[in-house]
Amino acid sequence: MSAALAAISALESDDDVEFGVRLLTNTPTHEGRDPELLRHWARTADAFGAALPPVAATARIVESDGGLAKGLLARYTSRPVPTVELFTDTLALAEEVIGLLGWRDRYPAGSVREAAIAHEAVHERLHHGPAKKALKHALNHVVLRAGRHTLYGHVAGADEIAAHAHARTVCGLGRSPLLLTAALATAAEPRHGSAPGSPHGREK
Repeated sequence: MSAALAAISALESDDDVEFGVRLLTNTPTHEGRDPELLRHWARTADAFGAALPPVAATARIVESDGGLAKGLLARYTSRPVPTVELFTDTLALAEEVIGLLGWRDRYPAGSVREAAIAHEAVHERLHHGPAKKALKHALNHVVLRAGRHTLYGHVAGADEIAAHAHARTVCGLGRSPLLLTAALATAAEPRHGSAPGSPHGREK
């Protein structure tokens, strides 16, 4: 794992907004967009998520194995009842990587699990209610103007950045979980042959 650790250490030079830019760049519908626009959206979504007040998780929490094979740390499903599924093998790898890299000051013991739950709670919030509209207005992705009316478009991936920023803030993390996500992808690749994408899956 020494080669993977060296590659992971190299990730530290990028700040949290840069990881947001990477996420947007790799998200379908953003091909060919101006990199500065993506950077603006990443910075805006990060600030929006960080400013959201804490929200209590209402979904049922269950734990399962097999997350590394799926490339997932957590998964949210709304049916038959709202549920957050946490994958214990991915959580264990996260704790191992944090310890080996000396990142405990950034990700305190138990905080990865807490951050995953907080992350999914924000996604539920951003799919319903005023926060969804507020994020669209903050991003200012105008797709149509007609007189006094303005239609704001959805920016794919922005809610993911906002959820990570919120988890970073409410869980007292030193860095965004996006850094840890990239680290896990690098660490898991030699073990499973493919790197996880986003570690948070959602099925509505």
